[in-house]
Amino acid sequence: MEIVLALIGGLAIGVGLGAAVLYAYQNMKGTNRQRQAEEEAARVVNEAQNKARQIEVEAKDAALRIQQDAEENAKKRRIEIDRESDRLQKRREDLDTRYERLELREQNLNKRQSKLDKRQNDIQIMYEEQRAVLESVAEMTRDQAREELLTMVETETRQDMARRIREVEEEAKVEAENRARDIIALAIQRIASDHINEIAVSVVNLPSDEMKGRVIGRNGRNIRAFEQATGVDVVVDDTPEAITISSFDPVRREVAKRAMSKLVLDGRIHPARIEKLVSDSRKEVERVIREEGERAAYEAGVPGLNNEILKLLGRLKFRTSYGQNQHAHAIETAHIAGMIAAELGADVAIAKAGGLLHDIGKAVDHEIEGTHASIGADFARRYGLPPKVVNAIASHHHEVEQESVEAMIIEAADAISGARPGARRESLDTYIRRVKALEDLAREFEGVEQSYALQAGREVRIMVKPEEIDDLAAMRLARDISKRIEETMQYPGQIKVTIIRETRAVDYAK
Repeated sequence: MEIVLALIGGLAIGVGLGAAVLYAYQNMKGTNRQRQAEEEAARVVNEAQNKARQIEVEAKDAALRIQQDAEENAKKRRIEIDRESDRLQKRREDLDTRYERLELREQNLNKRQSKLDKRQNDIQIMYEEQRAVLESVAEMTRDQAREELLTMVETETRQDMARRIREVEEEAKVEAENRARDIIALAIQRIASDHINEIAVSVVNLPSDEMKGRVIGRNGRNIRAFEQATGVDVVVDDTPEAITISSFDPVRREVAKRAMSKLVLDGRIHPARIEKLVSDSRKEVERVIREEGERAAYEAGVPGLNNEILKLLGRLKFRTSYGQNQHAHAIETAHIAGMIAAELGADVAIAKAGGLLHDIGKAVDHEIEGTHASIGADFARRYGLPPKVVNAIASHHHEVEQESVEAMIIEAADAISGARPGARRESLDTYIRRVKALEDLAREFEGVEQSYALQAGREVRIMVKPEEIDDLAAMRLARDISKRIEETMQYPGQIKVTIIRETRAVDYAK
């Protein structure tokens, strides 16, 4: 028991000692932790103080750098301001110097202006004195002198203007002539036409002079019956083995010629036979007229024409002008107009139609009052031809204004066909009258001294009085005479008007 109690007492003592040791150990361990915590806190505080100290140093360094930069910028700015101030000061000094110079120059200019004003006054006084002297010497006032000077200047200007106009006209004429020569030469080369030999009267050949008596008949009954049936004049003269049929109507003359030829060939000549053969010849001529109209339209390349227009066109087969057959002339003009239109880029169809029909009025101009151009235009308008064709027909002799380039082409083609060598001829009496009328027309104008028709009436050369007609007036006179010739005369081709102004100075040595 005692042992147990001892054991229990020892165990209790051991337990107490263990608890005391354990308490002491735990107490010692807490003290170590506190000390470590304090050391850690001291370390952290120390590090924070070091970092704060480092940050403060860096902040002081940054502030110092900013301050240094600001001081440097301020220094540079002060330097620039000082430099700008120096520059402005220098410029102000320069401006002051320049202003002083300007003031000095202005003073000099004022002095010079005063001198100039004084000199101008002196010159004006001298001018007035000289003008008075000149007026007294020349016996002419200032206004009269000015008028004389203006007259001289006007004369010189008119001469210069006339010379310039001539130069421009010559340049344009050369260019136009070269172009026109090429086109016209090409058109003439491409058209091949025979010379014209028709005349205004018809001649019927007889087998013998004995046939003349049979044509006349007893007491002239056969010839009277023939003239009544045909409406022509039959001339039986001394011409051997021939009789002449004359009529203003070419179709009537052709009917009479055919009927007379058949009578002479048949030999049975009496009034009943005459009426029968005249009727047959009239139908034959009407058929020929229709065929010739169709042939002309076909050859010229103008389709779709009205039958009445074709009849008028066919009647031109028996119509001549200055010895030129108008049927052949119409076809030829159509070809030439078409070729010129093709070269110039105009309407070829209009040009051909106008060229073919431009003279259809001549088929009936002996029956209807008016010019052949107006008559033909009326027929063309009546039968529905295009307005350009109607205008070309009406204006090819400038009776109305030309409204298209095709009308001008047709006029040129008509002149080419009528003026080419061998195309036309006229009687001597007609030629003489036309040439004389041309010279007389030119002499009617004021300032004309003499006029001469040259080159078979193709040119009229006019001598003018130089003291009345100057260069510019000479050009106007040429145009006026040309216009008067176009308005009052009928002529083939064109007429050149040449004005000659010659000044002669004559003096005598004594």
